[in-house]
Amino acid sequence: MSLIHSISGIRGTIGGNPGAGLTPADLVSFTAAFATFLGESLPGKKLFVVVGRDARISGSMVNHLVVGTLLGMGVDVLDIGLTTTPTTEMAVTEEGASGGIILTASHNPMHWNALKMLNRKGEFLSAADGERVLAISKKPEFVFAEVNDLGSYKTDDSYIRKHIEKVLALPLVNPEVIRQAHLRVVIDAVNSTGGLAIPALLKALNVNKIDQLYCEPNGLFPHNPEPLPEHLGDICDAVVKNRADVGFVVDPDVDRLAIINELGEPFGEEYTLVAVADYVLQYEKGNTVSNLSSTQALKIITEQAGGKYFASAVGEVNVVELMKEKGAVIGGEGNGGIIYPELHYGRDALVGIALFLTYLVKSGKKCSALRDRYPDFYISKNKIEFLPGMDIDRILETIIEKYHAYPISTIDGIKIHFDNEWVHLRLSNTEPIIRIYAESDMLNKADNLAKKIINDLKEIINDH
Repeated sequence: MSLIHSISGIRGTIGGNPGAGLTPADLVSFTAAFATFLGESLPGKKLFVVVGRDARISGSMVNHLVVGTLLGMGVDVLDIGLTTTPTTEMAVTEEGASGGIILTASHNPMHWNALKMLNRKGEFLSAADGERVLAISKKPEFVFAEVNDLGSYKTDDSYIRKHIEKVLALPLVNPEVIRQAHLRVVIDAVNSTGGLAIPALLKALNVNKIDQLYCEPNGLFPHNPEPLPEHLGDICDAVVKNRADVGFVVDPDVDRLAIINELGEPFGEEYTLVAVADYVLQYEKGNTVSNLSSTQALKIITEQAGGKYFASAVGEVNVVELMKEKGAVIGGEGNGGIIYPELHYGRDALVGIALFLTYLVKSGKKCSALRDRYPDFYISKNKIEFLPGMDIDRILETIIEKYHAYPISTIDGIKIHFDNEWVHLRLSNTEPIIRIYAESDMLNKADNLAKKIINDLKEIINDH
């Protein structure tokens, strides 16, 4: 069993002993901590929280416990049911709520679940706010409401429709040109809430033919739900068999988007943001943001369009904060997360699909040819474990000293730039490991760069 407390929420495997797995006791404690935090942040105000969830088997149980705890804390609740993470984010602002909770473990397997917390802007909590919730949960001195002060409960299952309507209203989304193209699209929604949202979106966009794989929101994930190439064999085969123009894959909470071209080949998750940003930058001049572990292809296309690119620390909240600071017209993460401020500040596969399809049709190109517009880069992802008691700060400082002649960023761990290559080292927030990501114009070069840094780390650790 596993339970992880972090500034972004609580996640774990269902069952077991409290504190070891994600149990009812843990869910009640953390939900009460979040309600207490909201009360501190908004003193004297009646609290109101939006709750949404993905289709995990444990979702109903988790939902009952979370909603019941909020009501017991005197918090009014709007339950929007089976929905997506970006839909829940938008519902918080639409309703003027005090905050939100999304019940999803994102790309984790189906025996996991999680609580992800939102502020009243429909955005993930800042690091400081997340730390405060953690501190409250560790010293549970909650004050539950008396009978006359219990929260009220209502439901609304219309928010996916409202979300789609707002996507269609965006100036850069054009359902009419999509209708004229007579597209055939395959979708894999991994049997979660993308099965409710994405087919409905595609119909609203006037897609001519929609082939649905795993769109029954029953929580029985048919394959590993992280949308990586090694998990996408079924949709790749279906795109070729059905002679589709493109395929789309979303994760269980629909904030990540992977694309399959007409040849049944992954477009490249890193290039979801690159392609959509390329389209947006043709009409909206401005800056872009992604995190330090995302491809440098975004920087190249941004500068070609006359804008400036900025890199944030890893984490959606960090990307959003930097996007606001730099006035970015689009941003996101290399895991297929699109953040388009014209709609809202959150990763959103729905807006990613709508913008990509409009661009694909307007470009007059096949999906594979569109991908050929962009420079080829490959990221090698690695990790190295360290033992308790190791002086990790000193180890990383030694790496900085060794490569001091190269441009180095220390915003989030260490990122070293080597001409058209880079390597990023950062500590995991949840495991005793250092993650080492390297990018180059060939995969073997990226692998070799990562291996070189790993060998450096091992030598430094042995010396210590």
